[in-house]
Amino acid sequence: MAGTGEFAEILDGDVYKYYSDGEWKKSSSGKSVAIVNPTTRKTQYKVQACTQEEVNKVMELAKTAQKAWAKTPLWKRAELLHKAAAILKMHKDPIAECLVKEIAKPAKDAVTEVVRSGDLVSYTAEEGVRILGEGKFLVSDSFPGNERTKYCLTSKIPLGVVLAIPPFNYPVNLAVSKIGPALIAGNSLVLKPPTQGAVSCLHMVHCFHLAGFPKGLINCVTGKGSEIGDFLTMHPGVNCISFTGGDTGVAISKKAGMIPLQMELGGKDACIVLEDADLDLVAANIIKGGFSYSGQRCTAIKVVLVMESVADSLVEKVKARVAKLRIGPPEDDCDITPVVTESSANFIEGLVMDAKEKGATFCQEYKREGNLIWPLLLDNVRPDMRIAWEEPFGPVLPVIRINSVEEGIHHCNASNFGLQGCVFTKDINKAILISDSMETGTVQINSAPARGPDHFPFQGLKDSGIGSQGITNSINMMVKVKSTVINLPTPSYTMGSSFRSKI
Repeated sequence: MAGTGEFAEILDGDVYKYYSDGEWKKSSSGKSVAIVNPTTRKTQYKVQACTQEEVNKVMELAKTAQKAWAKTPLWKRAELLHKAAAILKMHKDPIAECLVKEIAKPAKDAVTEVVRSGDLVSYTAEEGVRILGEGKFLVSDSFPGNERTKYCLTSKIPLGVVLAIPPFNYPVNLAVSKIGPALIAGNSLVLKPPTQGAVSCLHMVHCFHLAGFPKGLINCVTGKGSEIGDFLTMHPGVNCISFTGGDTGVAISKKAGMIPLQMELGGKDACIVLEDADLDLVAANIIKGGFSYSGQRCTAIKVVLVMESVADSLVEKVKARVAKLRIGPPEDDCDITPVVTESSANFIEGLVMDAKEKGATFCQEYKREGNLIWPLLLDNVRPDMRIAWEEPFGPVLPVIRINSVEEGIHHCNASNFGLQGCVFTKDINKAILISDSMETGTVQINSAPARGPDHFPFQGLKDSGIGSQGITNSINMMVKVKSTVINLPTPSYTMGSSFRSKI
């Protein structure tokens, strides 16, 4: 169980500790932050409310630890990451329990997230050894006007201290997607978990602790964003920020200063359905893409743009599948579980009511109990409705009927988001042309949007983010290039030949 056995030391009474300098600690503030169970809407856990002074201390420790870690051989870094991955997978059940109670993730999906996270850490260790174990050797005479009198050796070196901020919906997986690359690249790490998902993250961090990483290298601070949020992101000790979340990322990017940023800030992923599409395949993917984890995914299908001639048929097929979704608590492995907070549920309801007032067709009756919202398909949605543009992050999916492919592409590109999109057609040539026209970081052909497999590049355009994720891209983003130039007194076209000729 969570907070027991190997995890007993991370809990003090009913409040979980924060992690710094290789130890689990209580905050000097004497305060805690409550984490509300989305299903019961009662306090489930409490975490420390860390102070700005404690953040300063963590940053100081991380900076010191990083300098020693940068001198640790790559194979040793990888060895520790493999060990952490194994421990993480070994303890999948207590961590999954936290995910169920903190963010109402269905039980089976919660276990899958932890196992996937372990696999991601192992893959990162292997990929890091490959790409960081290579450098470049350049010679000067490849550029006009130069003789071969300069040898340039380039290598990849760590940035320093990486601040990692994952979101509530995949708090473990999206935390390790930042932690693994940072560590293999030789950086130290400060993790600020989301409030909902913090205890899952603390259990995950303890797995890294058990693996035996050096003190001060990995740190995890919890607390109120209003007290330590800006203080963390603007801290002079931070050399890189990797953030996944919402609008907060825009504010962070404006305040962070001249440091590398990796940000994924949400999307309004469009699903364009052409007349020749396999509608059964489309319907299955709309259910998977639009309603899994109650639509609380950045890569969820957020709007269906379907050709008018096949719209009636598609809507009926989707309605039939929606009727089969199981609604209820995450412990019962239901398809639709409560959304993460009451404020989230209220926001979703606001979008639904706006669509109702403006004449959208409700394919199901709107129903809500607390944070639990029943799946809802909205047909005949028009561009003047908020749901056509805003990201609900819930089990509500709008259908907009279009009369041409160009109309669908125009709606997709008119969004301020540009994370992912998908197109369904049997004509691969047409699919490629549509993909080229869609202003999104990724386009899926004949499948719903998805983040992964985790080694695939993952990026957004426009307000959906900065930079690219995926294991390889994340490693490369968390290093900088260092060049050493050897200047020779005379040109040398075979290394050492000038020296030998004088012997």
